[in-house]
Amino acid sequence: MSAHTPEFMVKLADNEAELLSAQRLRYSVFVQELGGSGPLVDHEAQLEKDQFDPYFDHLILKDLALDVTPTEQVVGVYRVLRDDAAAKIGRFYSEDEYDLSVLKSSGRRLLELGRSCLRKDYRGGAAMFHLWNALASYVAEHEIEVLFGVASFHGTDVDVLAQPLSLLHNRHLAPEDIRTRAQPDVFQAMNLMSEDDIDRRAAMLAVPPLIKAYLRLGGFVGEGAYCDHAFNTTDVCLVLDTARMNVKNRALYTKERNW
Repeated sequence: MSAHTPEFMVKLADNEAELLSAQRLRYSVFVQELGGSGPLVDHEAQLEKDQFDPYFDHLILKDLALDVTPTEQVVGVYRVLRDDAAAKIGRFYSEDEYDLSVLKSSGRRLLELGRSCLRKDYRGGAAMFHLWNALASYVAEHEIEVLFGVASFHGTDVDVLAQPLSLLHNRHLAPEDIRTRAQPDVFQAMNLMSEDDIDRRAAMLAVPPLIKAYLRLGGFVGEGAYCDHAFNTTDVCLVLDTARMNVKNRALYTKERNW
């Protein structure tokens, strides 16, 4: 990262310019960097967007120390969809990939997470921590009980991903009362090798940082993966039940939360 000292601030995008900045950052990460695409991706304007964007709230992370325009200060994004907003469109974004009926019938307050990304030169530092803090404040404000969303491995070759997928299935499968499941027509088994054959260190090294962050907070994975060939990813469904978070995990999640 550049030599300057970042001055981070997280807020909800509240105008068209900020939303476009979020979509532009998503394009640089998901399309240019990871090779993804989609029916509404605007390659000419370099915007990664879909039909769900108007219903999500968009958390944007700015580095105010950058000597650029305010919209160019956006270096991280996270989009979130509350259950009351999902009710207006009749579904959550990830329902094409996962059966969420166990969550939707629970009567608990739900929040779907997605499109989390950081500018490349802000990864591995404090930037993601600031997004997590803002997310914790959002969850508290809206009394959310269960957070969920898809997170991705790069690539769709499940043979290459057999070790980390098997490790997640064997060690971090969600309890039945919150266990989402990949839709039958796209279900990709994650239990690809016996637990005894897994090189746990190598497997965990292959797990993306965002998934590891959820696991450290006490999160789980749903059953089955989804190979998203349009986005060149293999997706797993992460579920975080705030009632199951132990004291240590809760402190990690809520420490110094502020906007």
